[in-house]
Amino acid sequence: MNFNKVMVVDDSPTELHMVVDILKRHDVSNIVTASNGAEAITMAKDEKPDVILMDVVMPEMNGFMATRKIKKDPDTAGIPVIIISSKDQDTDKVWGKRQGADEYLTKPVQENELVKVLESL
Repeated sequence: MNFNKVMVVDDSPTELHMVVDILKRHDVSNIVTASNGAEAITMAKDEKPDVILMDVVMPEMNGFMATRKIKKDPDTAGIPVIIISSKDQDTDKVWGKRQGADEYLTKPVQENELVKVLESL
């Protein structure tokens, strides 16, 4: 994978650890993390990651709202956002894409599926 920096946003330490491990196994060394949507918006502006992996169900601000704000801000609009959520209904996936998500994966995320999506960006 050819990313300088990846941001992972999830309030679950277990999920965060799992995704970070997958990224490290695929030679992504610069990984920043956030635990809610509000923190993700601030970090996206400050850190300028190449891609954001975004959970949906989080405290303070959910991933749908955070994705919408990131995609509407000219400073961060070009950053691809991949939602990784336990919300697996078709309506959730459609809503995620409407908020600006480039891709929508469901938890538990499969390593080969995540890698395939990241490589397609």
